[in-house]
Amino acid sequence: MCFTALLMALPGAFAQTPPPQSIFANPILADRLAFLNRFAGSPSGNVVRDKQFRQLLHAVVPNCTFHYGWDMPLSVALDKVLEGSPTPVQIRDGRYAMVSSSRGPYLGGRGFVWIDMQEGIALGGFYFHPTNGEPTPTVAVFSMQVQGKEKSLRMSQLPAAFAGDLSRWSMESRVPPLTTRYFITGSNRRILLEHDEDYCAAADGMPPPPPGACEQMNADAADIDLDAAYYLEQVNDATNATAWMIVGEDQVA
Repeated sequence: MCFTALLMALPGAFAQTPPPQSIFANPILADRLAFLNRFAGSPSGNVVRDKQFRQLLHAVVPNCTFHYGWDMPLSVALDKVLEGSPTPVQIRDGRYAMVSSSRGPYLGGRGFVWIDMQEGIALGGFYFHPTNGEPTPTVAVFSMQVQGKEKSLRMSQLPAAFAGDLSRWSMESRVPPLTTRYFITGSNRRILLEHDEDYCAAADGMPPPPPGACEQMNADAADIDLDAAYYLEQVNDATNATAWMIVGEDQVA
């Protein structure tokens, strides 16, 4: 896993990699998602109260315990940061819906639900600052539609449109460009979401960032992934893991 994270940091390392196969199962029928269009531009806090959206969340949010200050269902944690959110619902290209918040009640919490209404793919995300000794801050991406037994996923395995919208949400919500990243699967496991972005690559026709700065970001991303992978191994991929679960002097150190 360490080798993979380091390899991902090499500029151009995956230039010839073919498009990844979909890791998503059980796509949601388009007619179950069309209702989202009527919420375009409305506050995200409004759609959270909608009955159809609540039903949609059951197909998106894993039924697991999450530690956001204290243990609670992941769905409850998401509600805490989305309820009352004034952030407008975005429908991009008539296809990609984003219901989000940029501010939560505590620990810097904020989150989103992203839906590809054409492919029937949905993911959520949750950002906050854990204070229990684990790597911090963290972004946990999740989806019931991902059921695999892998120990890690790469960002490039997720839809490119999602990666772009995640980046935009991060900038708008003041989420640092490099954070510990996890993925919570439909089998209720928290695994590593590896950084395989090349931070030295130009994006959207823009010139590349200064070489020194971007190379340092690539190195920092590999270090973050290594630390996160070791932490997940120590806590057995528990979705509500905290550093207090780690025992033994060597592991604690």
